Amino acid sequence: MKTHIKNGRLVNPASQRDEVADIFIDNQLVVAIRTKPEGFAADQTLDATDKLIIPGLVDVQCRVRQPGSTQKANTSTETNAAAHGGITNICIPPDANPVTDNAAVVELIHHNNQKAGNRCHLYTIGALSKGLQGEQLSNMGTLKRSGCIALSNALHPFANNLVQRRAMEYASGQNMLVVIQPYDHALYANGCAHEGALATRLGLPPIPEAAETAALARDIELVAQTGARTHFGQLSCARSVEKIRKAKKDGLPVSADVAMHQLFLTERDINDFDTNKLTIPPLRSETDRDALREGISDGTIDCICSDHQPHDIDAKLQPFPSAEPGISALDVFLPLLFRLIDENIVSLQQALSLTTINPAKIFKLPAGQIASGELADLVIVDTMCHYQCNTADFYSAGKNNAFQGWDFSARAETTLVAGKLIQ
Repeated sequence: MKTHIKNGRLVNPASQRDEVADIFIDNQLVVAIRTKPEGFAADQTLDATDKLIIPGLVDVQCRVRQPGSTQKANTSTETNAAAHGGITNICIPPDANPVTDNAAVVELIHHNNQKAGNRCHLYTIGALSKGLQGEQLSNMGTLKRSGCIALSNALHPFANNLVQRRAMEYASGQNMLVVIQPYDHALYANGCAHEGALATRLGLPPIPEAAETAALARDIELVAQTGARTHFGQLSCARSVEKIRKAKKDGLPVSADVAMHQLFLTERDINDFDTNKLTIPPLRSETDRDALREGISDGTIDCICSDHQPHDIDAKLQPFPSAEPGISALDVFLPLLFRLIDENIVSLQQALSLTTINPAKIFKLPAGQIASGELADLVIVDTMCHYQCNTADFYSAGKNNAFQGWDFSARAETTLVAGKLIQ
């Protein structure tokens, strides 16, 4: 299939390109930009007049609930939601059921994606320890050969710091990226809200910022000891941003991301006990939110993820402390990204770097840019629309979203994945 996209404003942060240009696609690859190749005869032409053409977004933290929790969602529904939301690449953490700690599970996940039609590129993050139990190391070499692009223990603790150190050393020896969400289980203590006056007034079990920052300080020390290339996920605190900033200044091989909802919501948003706003880590103070925004602006935080966690209705129909945490985020990821631009938090080039080329480089994915010879993963974005978020319109099976009724001014109009038009 040969495709000609005409008259669109091409914005490619990998090359700092920003111009009105035609794009020519032959099967899976971009074959030319601006100048039509000799003998090129398009099978389909897409008119992108007054629209943006951007690289397909890369989401480094996304759960599809398959295998293990298909009553909530499955690979088909969630990859469809990703593609229609302009996300062409998603990374799956290892805490499915069964755990992604062996080649058979990796193969199953990719088989499910193939059955779902390969609507987006799906990448697996393998487990650092067997069964995520934190006691015995997984066979990281086998996981790497089976296609895992990184290793993580998700939110599961290690038996002790020595096991974690050995896991990071082993991963480093395999030249594998280690992904850590800093999480001190003892300090979390089954809490559900940011520790402060609001949690006290609402009678909610608190989660101190030290539950993240103490764990992060330990993990950074282990990076210094092992030299393991490490990515810290879903930061939520101002002091975490400071620690990452210092670690980078010290020359440690670290990178970091933040979940999109942490850049907009704060602890005040749980004042009505809306369980759709129950997240782990919790929504924190305005000071923390502003520090996270500064972190994406000054480059301390390298990328933004969705931290997509679709749930069924029953999972959220519980008292706030008992409900399951997480937001169904794929359908609002791109609109919120452009809202950051509208609010002058980041520029267009910065916003796209945070969600395309930066995560692609960190996770070593063949993604994140539009260039001749590269996979034709791209999105045509309408930035002159106006609509309100309505979860009933979500492609995701999960309707548990915290942005119901918010005004948006951008949407993915057309998505191509490896040259294939997603409809």
